Amino acid sequence: MSKLDSYEKEILEAFESGKLKKSKSEKQQIKRHAAVADATFKKDARINIRLSSRDLRSLQAKALKEGMPYQTLVSSVLHKFIDGQLIDKPE
Repeated sequence: MSKLDSYEKEILEAFESGKLKKSKSEKQQIKRHAAVADATFKKDARINIRLSSRDLRSLQAKALKEGMPYQTLVSSVLHKFIDGQLIDKPE
């Protein structure tokens, strides 16, 4: 299991101790969250970009190592960049 921050630990402890109660509108909330997730991850736009052959081969190799298509890897990296989740590592 990944490391939990203090807020996540608090939620887990509340769940395990039975302090959390089901929402009265649970089914409605699940449906709403599913719709939001679908809209968030819907891939409805296409782009074309030019890369060097070397970069493309490197992308394909990394994607193969991760066990995913290289287009999925590119999409994931772009998504993380947009969301501010990519951290620049000092060299």
